[in-house]
Amino acid sequence: MIRRNLTHLLVLALMGLATSMWAQEPANTSDVQGDRKDLRHDRRDLNKDRKDIRSDKRDLNKDRADRNKDARDINKDQKDLAKDRRERNQDLKKGDTADAAKEQKDINRDKRDLNRDRRDLKADNRDIHKDKKDLHADRKDARKDKKDIRHDRRDIHRDRKG
Repeated sequence: MIRRNLTHLLVLALMGLATSMWAQEPANTSDVQGDRKDLRHDRRDLNKDRKDIRSDKRDLNKDRADRNKDARDINKDQKDLAKDRRERNQDLKKGDTADAAKEQKDINRDKRDLNRDRRDLKADNRDIHKDKKDLHADRKDARKDKKDIRHDRRDIHRDRKG
């Protein structure tokens, strides 16, 4: 009786082992297919991230050039404003109020232009900061995608070799 139970138990264990081996065979191939699919998606994501990085670099360079141009405009406007103030004060000393009024209009125009350039400079600095953060995030994503590609390739290799 013990021998019969032992043989039944042995046969049952053997059948369970064979079933589990048979069940794992298709899972291996689907695992490789899943890893290949992940690899394709990660490569696609990496290419998109590289494209975003190039775009952000171009945008950053344009913003920096625009910021530098605005800074030059501010310096030019400040010099022009100082010159107009000197001319207005000289006209007032001479008693020429008509020319002084013209210079005052020019001063007001230069002040408006100066304030516009300062707002532009501030907006450009904000854009530069935002683009730097975006560039950093894209580079971080690209590093993560490279790491994922490396892991997927390693998984495919391990699944093939067993």
